[in-house]
Amino acid sequence: MTHLDITPTPRPRRPRPKVVTLSEAAAQRVREIMGKAAKPYAGLRVGVKNGGCAGQEYVLEYADKAGPLDEVVEDKGVTILVEPKAVLFLIGTEIDYEVTKLAAKFVFRNPNETDACGCGESVTITPAKLD
Repeated sequence: MTHLDITPTPRPRRPRPKVVTLSEAAAQRVREIMGKAAKPYAGLRVGVKNGGCAGQEYVLEYADKAGPLDEVVEDKGVTILVEPKAVLFLIGTEIDYEVTKLAAKFVFRNPNETDACGCGESVTITPAKLD
C-alpha cells in the first residue's frame, strides 16, 4: 500500500472587503480628534447598541486596545475597531463627517439600515446576509 501525501497546498486568501470605510472628511476629523486626545489610543471603536425610538444607535468611542474578536480596519491612516457583535450590522457602511450651519457630526451611510427616527439619533438595522 502506498502512502499518499494529502497535505493541503496553502493558497493566498482573497482580500476581504472592509466592514466599514471612512470618507476623507471623516478620516481627517478622526485624525484631528485622536491627535488631541489626552493619551494615545489604539483606535476608534465602532459599534451598535440597542436604544432610541428606532431601536438601535451607533456608538463611537476611543479604544485603549483591540479586543480579541474586534474586526480591525485600517482606512486612510485611521485604525477602526469594529465590535464583533456589530460586524453584520455594519458591513458596507461608510462613515462620513458633515458640517452644516447647525451641526457638525459623524454620519453613517449604512446599506443595512431599514428605518430611522425623525431626529436622526437612532436607526433600525437588519444584519447583512452572508451568501
